[in-house]
Amino acid sequence: MAQISKTLGQNIKRIRLRRKMSQGDICRAIKMDRSYMSAIEGGKVNVTIAIVEKLAHALDVSVDELLK
Repeated sequence: MAQISKTLGQNIKRIRLRRKMSQGDICRAIKMDRSYMSAIEGGKVNVTIAIVEKLAHALDVSVDELLK
């Protein structure tokens, strides 16, 4: 399970930086606390599918792309 969280976090960060977005940009878009966003990118928390869907939407990518 930890590997999935780590991969998800790395993918989110890579895509976010490619789109020149800050963690704050994402957090404002989906009304999430920035410290939680940091924990997600660090692979420190397990997130629900609903959160993954919100993140994918905010980053304008498929859920698939975040999880691969």
